[in-house]
Amino acid sequence: SMLTAYDQFSAQAFEAADIEVLLVGDSVGTTVLGYDSTTSTTHQDMLTFTGAVARSVSRPLVVADLAFGTYEAGPAEALRHGVELVRAGAGAVKLEGGAEVAPQVRSLVQAGIPVFGHLGFTPQSVNSLSGHRVQGRDEAGAQKLREDALALQEAGVAAVVLELVPAAVAASVTAALEVPTIGIGAGPDCDGQVLVWQDMAGLSGFRGKFVKTYAELRAQLEQAAGQYRAEVSARAYPGPEHSFE
Repeated sequence: SMLTAYDQFSAQAFEAADIEVLLVGDSVGTTVLGYDSTTSTTHQDMLTFTGAVARSVSRPLVVADLAFGTYEAGPAEALRHGVELVRAGAGAVKLEGGAEVAPQVRSLVQAGIPVFGHLGFTPQSVNSLSGHRVQGRDEAGAQKLREDALALQEAGVAAVVLELVPAAVAASVTAALEVPTIGIGAGPDCDGQVLVWQDMAGLSGFRGKFVKTYAELRAQLEQAAGQYRAEVSARAYPGPEHSFE
């Protein structure tokens, strides 16, 4: 099981729940920093939040995203930014793309940095993919997914994230690979699953088809804040038990 984490308290809660992998995703831009797209997330953002998570836990594997623009130019750029993420505390890095990023994967792996691939819907390429759409629905698209997954495996990835992929296609990719797959909107046959924690916990309000909401933290937080405001307005808080003599 994998969940995103961007801060000390969520990371520690997920470690206590025995979540095996924490993903410091570039989704921090849209879930924490208020950006419209993950393409606005910077490398410095990733260093800051990776460090916060890595310093807070000891058991889970911490995987950090290579931000948009930090690896597309080639292996040297990927290696430089990957090393900086490892120095910030990442145990592995993740990058989007298929066969075209195999040289970057090899460079990172040869330097001793474990790499996760990411196929299917790749958020950093949202504009070229015509929005948030399921990928690999036709045979040509499904075949390309399989070929890209095998190319990433050959380049040395430790795992492949499959996002917004038909369940049957994800199952076939999983069966074709020796390394594990981790699904998000990719059906039940992947080796693992990942969700954005604010979606899973009902904080973001996002109710995508692939998201199961395990809590309603937004409603609980609003209720708590409303009760606090009401008690402050009524001068019921702070009471004697919250005051010093």
